[in-house]
Amino acid sequence: MKNKFLLGLVVVILATILYKSVSFSPELISFSGPTMGTTYTVKYVSTADAANKEELQTQVDGVLARVNRLMSTYDPSSELSEFNKLPAGSTIEISDDMAYVLEEALHISDITHGKYDVTVGPLVNLWGFGPGVHHDQAPSAEEIATTSERVGFHYLSLQGNQLSKSREIYVDLSSIAKGFGVDEVARTLKEAGIKDYLVEVGGEIRAAGHKIDGSSWKIGIESPAGGHQVAQRIIDADDIAIATSGDYRNYFEEDGVRYSHTIDPTTGKPITHRLVSVTVLDKSATRADGLATAITVLGPEDGLKLANDEGVAAYMLVKEDTGFVEQYSEAFTPFLAD
Repeated sequence: MKNKFLLGLVVVILATILYKSVSFSPELISFSGPTMGTTYTVKYVSTADAANKEELQTQVDGVLARVNRLMSTYDPSSELSEFNKLPAGSTIEISDDMAYVLEEALHISDITHGKYDVTVGPLVNLWGFGPGVHHDQAPSAEEIATTSERVGFHYLSLQGNQLSKSREIYVDLSSIAKGFGVDEVARTLKEAGIKDYLVEVGGEIRAAGHKIDGSSWKIGIESPAGGHQVAQRIIDADDIAIATSGDYRNYFEEDGVRYSHTIDPTTGKPITHRLVSVTVLDKSATRADGLATAITVLGPEDGLKLANDEGVAAYMLVKEDTGFVEQYSEAFTPFLAD
């Protein structure tokens, strides 16, 4: 009698599994929301055993809220803000996530000889591109020199999880934190059993697998001439992160001179070269985010040299008198459309 009961139970379980496998039909699901002063979007192909949309969105919102609590300069109680409040000579123990992001940022600072610098915030504010009221007026040479004394990644020291500063500096991770947010959301999706997805946070992207019809995710590199509606080039994205830094929207003009929002930390002034857009592809959205900004500051010649020297897949658009000219590194060649 007992054996018959167990056999019947096995049959019921097998029938339930078979029913689910036959009846389940994958769907393309998407959701979005606010984060880090911008928005995020998640698209994924559903699986039979993954959490439902509402549960997954709750998890994603929680992950992004945590990144914000760690790295936001707008939250006075964030881990980063607490460090920024400390006087020169201070040392604190930071979280593993903060240490990882800062380690990536300091590495990029090293290989660019300070052209990328997460302490550039005071100069950005001086030129009117930070938070608050913008005056659209170039500062004096004296103001630039004085402010530059509070800028320099070499005043930071990271030993494991011990972060120190030898001068009163202001760290701003906005050039790399969104990329980290993308990586964290992607990790959350993979842990939920989702293999086919596209994650976007403030324009930084990571994609894996395929769309519901089996085709690749298509990512358009925006044309500076055509805006959001025109793609300069289309990338087939699978297990790759894509970050773009553009210099053609945020600027001001004074006495006929155009001042870019991208500040060169080594000069204290906006960049003046003709590199207007940089797209970097990498396995890590964190690294791609920081490198895209770094290459933008470096410019077309030095930026391309860095990309080739470091094996970075970089695609650049340079403004010429006749329009925009494409430039790309050797590592980007496999991503070119036929």
